[in-house]
Amino acid sequence: MTNKGTYWVLAFYYYTPIFDAEDFVVQHLSYCKQIGLRGRIYIAREGINGTISGTPQQCNIYMDDLKSDPRFEGISFKIDEFDHQAFNRLHVRLKNEIVHSGLKNVNPIRRTGKHLHGEEFQKLKDREDVVVIDVRSNYETRLGKFKNAITLDLETFREFPGKLPELEQYRDKKVITYCTGGIKCEKASAYLLEQGFKDVYQLYDGIIGYAKETGGKDFDGVLYVFDGRVTVPINEVNPTVISLCKKCETPVARNLNCANVDCNEQFVMCESCSVEMEGCCSDDCMKAPGKREYNGTGFYTRPPVN
Repeated sequence: MTNKGTYWVLAFYYYTPIFDAEDFVVQHLSYCKQIGLRGRIYIAREGINGTISGTPQQCNIYMDDLKSDPRFEGISFKIDEFDHQAFNRLHVRLKNEIVHSGLKNVNPIRRTGKHLHGEEFQKLKDREDVVVIDVRSNYETRLGKFKNAITLDLETFREFPGKLPELEQYRDKKVITYCTGGIKCEKASAYLLEQGFKDVYQLYDGIIGYAKETGGKDFDGVLYVFDGRVTVPINEVNPTVISLCKKCETPVARNLNCANVDCNEQFVMCESCSVEMEGCCSDDCMKAPGKREYNGTGFYTRPPVN
């Protein structure tokens, strides 16, 4: 999933106590600005979660400095190359959780599912005594997922605890959770263990890590990412497209936000239908007063801050 370019995109998270989280946010924002990084970093008393972009030199400085802090010495970074900055600006924000889950009392530092690396996941995922569960949102899973994985039609990850009745039938199986980079699975697998599931695993470093280790075999479609790339190819072994254009139902791996700012729905649409619909998901949105001018991508940001 690597594109040759002059910038790196770093994805990372780490659960670790940050007792001075409020002060750390202020310090970290100033530090990242000084380096020249862009992206989003969320900090809470339970840890850090971020996706940032910069030159390889800027990113190497950041990684070395963060690992030199004893609180983050075990952190791992997922690195991808891109041909331009993946973000227009920098945000470092204080949060109650580093990923919104509604599971503030679930502590992955204390206990979480067993980590599986790519080859271990490959060996287990198709066994009859194993169930693989995608804990990402529905706009992500419709673009790509592992073959035979169970999706839960989540609008947001906060809905995951409410899906427990659907998962009860798998209590006697080995349960493997996966997500984009691993962070949601830390809490999802910990929650399942708290609810009495006995044999729970998670894909280490998520889909991104799996692709780098294995070439992405058996991941159907593309991966939704939370930056200017929008989607990235994952499978270099047996790729396929599973998402369909909302209008003409042609197979296409192209995600848009509706040009109507008051809707902003995420949907799949081919390029020709997008032009015809002016970047909107419906005829009503085409007539809406809040309709933005279609920019050809369906990805809208404010101008960059220098």
